[in-house]
Amino acid sequence: MASLRLAFNTQKRTPPPLSKGLLPRYNLNKPKSLFLLNKAFSPNSTTLKIKGSSVSSALTPQLNESTLVNEEDERPLSEIWKEIQGCNDWEGLLDPMNSHLRKEIIRYGEFAQASYDSFDFDPHSKYCGSCKYRGAQFFEKLDMQGHVNYQISRYLYATSNINLPNFFQKSKLSRVWSTHANWMGYVAVTTNEEEIKRLGRRDIVVAWRGTVTYLEWIYDLKDILCVANFTNDPSIKTELGFYDLYTKKENSCKYCTFSAREQVLAEIKRLLDYYRGEEISITITGHSLGAALATLSAYDIAEMRLNYMDDGEYRTRIPITVFSFSGPRVGNLKFKERCDELGVKVLRVINVHDKVPTVPGIIANEKLQFQRYIEDNLSFPWSYAHVGVELALDHTHSPFLQPTKDLGCAHNLEAHLHLVDGYHGKGQRFCLATKRDIALVNKSCDFLRREYGVPPYWRQDENKGMVRNADGRWVLPERPRADAHPADTAHHVEQVLKNIAGSSQMEAL
Repeated sequence: MASLRLAFNTQKRTPPPLSKGLLPRYNLNKPKSLFLLNKAFSPNSTTLKIKGSSVSSALTPQLNESTLVNEEDERPLSEIWKEIQGCNDWEGLLDPMNSHLRKEIIRYGEFAQASYDSFDFDPHSKYCGSCKYRGAQFFEKLDMQGHVNYQISRYLYATSNINLPNFFQKSKLSRVWSTHANWMGYVAVTTNEEEIKRLGRRDIVVAWRGTVTYLEWIYDLKDILCVANFTNDPSIKTELGFYDLYTKKENSCKYCTFSAREQVLAEIKRLLDYYRGEEISITITGHSLGAALATLSAYDIAEMRLNYMDDGEYRTRIPITVFSFSGPRVGNLKFKERCDELGVKVLRVINVHDKVPTVPGIIANEKLQFQRYIEDNLSFPWSYAHVGVELALDHTHSPFLQPTKDLGCAHNLEAHLHLVDGYHGKGQRFCLATKRDIALVNKSCDFLRREYGVPPYWRQDENKGMVRNADGRWVLPERPRADAHPADTAHHVEQVLKNIAGSSQMEAL
């Protein structure tokens, strides 16, 4: 059962590049401002804005009206947000599809998509493997007008010195921004009061970068379980590659002196302390390998009891929700059961033609009647189980998509969001419910039917990010060096450890 191999019919394509990240200002005392957003790229050091994330479509007016439908839940989102976040495991909201839930799935999917659109994939850039935009400009540069009510509070990094070489992107140049690190995503929080009122709470989002349509990282996936050392229970296990990606650090690299795990836990702790006393939700999202990290980090946050807030008299549990897209299995049955015990809510959006959600655990998984017996009595090392509720979609139901044998198309995140837009329930006709641009499907694949006139793989920076300098020469602009970790990261990591120690003592009483 060594290395997991699947016969993926993919064509490796080199995507375009983008610009760099900004981290927040940290103080042990509550600062006047939570974000250091006063710096932006100068006109001479930034790439041009890309109109690649708008949700309205120039094609929509041309579409047959029979493909458009609008069935709105007239209740305000602020009144039912806990249901939308899965407090009742989305019972009665998926079939038929609730209009609020559809919009929220798409909105959180766009947070995950932003981690692709802002990532520098270009091996000819010395910034390959980094984020192309600073936090102050992040959603604006991506033309994500529906997300500007959130502000980036921290970027997340991971060391590339692990056994997933096909996942990490590295520059071919000798002088690079980092020899060990890759940008892995971000943490953002709602700061606009009108948006907080609309949502019914302040929302903290963690978005993990995944793998667009490229499935080569699956070839590196070892079908090996390891103990998840976030608890004293050795029976809770996760896939080794995901665990290493989440927990490994590299002391010689300033971006990786703290693991991705320590970075996200420290930031969640900091934000929850800062907004103590408010109505808060924690929403984690990701696609592909990013979906695995989303599930793993959600479990970790809950296991560390970070979502429990004490005000001296009452203890409140902050809801943790995962919107997962095309995610693989992460851990064994005990891992799944522990997520359920901790109240972690996971909605897994999948395409039934996508192979990634079928691994690891091809032999023993949640569909096997005797899985519990196998894990408890046979110490079977290749037993995995999906977490949460599944929303299964089928791309052959969309009249906009062409037949294809390219499994990368079936795995594509924009295609999943398109399918969510047209899904109304099992057995119901595919009808678009919003004006989300169908052209976005072809952003990084070739999936739309030819009659819509949308070129494949169309998204890139203007002139691939090249700008003309003062001498009239075309160059890739320099980017401000991204800050690594705030000075008080170690302090917040220490507070996380104290938090779990205190919670364990309370539970023992």
